[in-house]
Amino acid sequence: MGEIAKQSIKGTIVTYIGVAIGFFTTFFVITRFLSAEEIGLARVLIDAATLFIGLAQLGTSSSIIRFFPYFKDRDKGHHGFFLWTLIVPLLGFAIFCGIYLLCSTPLQAWFGDKSPLFVNYYYAVLPLAFFMLYQAVFETNANVLMHIVVPRAVREIGVRLGLLVVYLLYAFEILSMDGYVFGLCLTYALAALINIAYVLSLGQFHLHMDRDFLKGNPSLIRSYGLYTCFLIVSALASFLAPTLSSFFITAKMGLNFTGIFAIATYIAVIVSIPYRSLVAISQPELAQAIKDNDTTNTRRLLRQASNNLFLISGFIFLAIYINLDLIFHILPNGETYAIAKDAIILLGLGQLSVAALNIFMPALSYSRYYIFTLVASLVLTICAIVFNNYFIPRWGMDGAALATLLSDLIYYLVLVLISCCCLKVQPFGKQHFLTLVLLLFIGLLNYAWQLYFPIANPWFSCLIRSLILLGGGLYIAYQLHLSTEIDALLHSIRLPRK
Repeated sequence: MGEIAKQSIKGTIVTYIGVAIGFFTTFFVITRFLSAEEIGLARVLIDAATLFIGLAQLGTSSSIIRFFPYFKDRDKGHHGFFLWTLIVPLLGFAIFCGIYLLCSTPLQAWFGDKSPLFVNYYYAVLPLAFFMLYQAVFETNANVLMHIVVPRAVREIGVRLGLLVVYLLYAFEILSMDGYVFGLCLTYALAALINIAYVLSLGQFHLHMDRDFLKGNPSLIRSYGLYTCFLIVSALASFLAPTLSSFFITAKMGLNFTGIFAIATYIAVIVSIPYRSLVAISQPELAQAIKDNDTTNTRRLLRQASNNLFLISGFIFLAIYINLDLIFHILPNGETYAIAKDAIILLGLGQLSVAALNIFMPALSYSRYYIFTLVASLVLTICAIVFNNYFIPRWGMDGAALATLLSDLIYYLVLVLISCCCLKVQPFGKQHFLTLVLLLFIGLLNYAWQLYFPIANPWFSCLIRSLILLGGGLYIAYQLHLSTEIDALLHSIRLPRK
């Protein structure tokens, strides 16, 4: 088994442990002890900080992966590459901190009518964003050094455990509302410190500037500068679009609905978890293949990742779809959140498109055609703004979810077309088509089953449908050779094949 596979498997295990913690937090803590408004406050603060760090990084996360192969030389301390990963985000944070403060009056006026609680903690976004920024930077540094598991554990397990503690302390009135917000910031501060300590322990993080290397590679430095300037604009699009729904709901409907939509998003995002594990470790190899103009390896990596993720995430989506009634049955105060059932389905479909097709974004970003990713990102942002503004007043949270889905589909259509033209990679093969047919078939069977053979008990109904439909679908996928990786896993338990 290759290093990518090993790291990906470990990363996936860590991620799903985090999902289990998130499941417990969502299903047994915050929906039981916190109001939808309090959940919404945490969500919009984190979303605002996420948008902030997306801009403040000045493209650092992508540029680290793209340019590290050019600096990579352990004996020479990687030519001081990691020093720039500290300086550039700090500069970006200072710039956008100033902009955020200057825009405080109009932004507080926009949110003030429906969500005054967020306005009260408007400035808490700044420390939260700072800690999230350097947590992300040092995680990326670890990724290019081929060590993803510990930073992934910090993000998926450590942060979730920290937030769980904060929620419980607030629920039992040990923390006030101010302490609640402070606890959110402290959780990410500790995560950032752990990531910093871990990367330093690898012995490859050197804070010196190799002036001779910089002088000897002026074209590389110019490329880095141009790429960074491009990513500043691109980040505005790529980080704004995913958070727009949260901001629009907060401003137009209030934090109560933001909290309900947050729960729907927590459930739907499970669909794309395999993407995060696989891509985190495959990106360095993909960047290296593109740097070496290794077209064959580039195509193999893209096609294989897209196909496997489509199949795996498709079955996860079906598992959620089949068990939606059970989810709201066991969710504390489930009747409050059940109004988001349709939103979960739409958001889940959007996450399925992320899992299957988002790999083409980093591929373009690391190539000489990276400028075209800006076109796709601008299309995404424009669609997200227009669709959210149009659909939310008409259909509320369902409108927000539909806006997200339509924006994603248009975005990936543009992205795939650009990839086909520039990278000469046709992402869809026979396996993609067969997987799509299989997923649709299982989904239709589930719909017909519920319509014509309803079972009152949600536990028994969901269990029997899951076992028959998902088990049968997995067996069909094995017989059709839809994924060599799943084939190998099932072959290890000696499942017979005709």
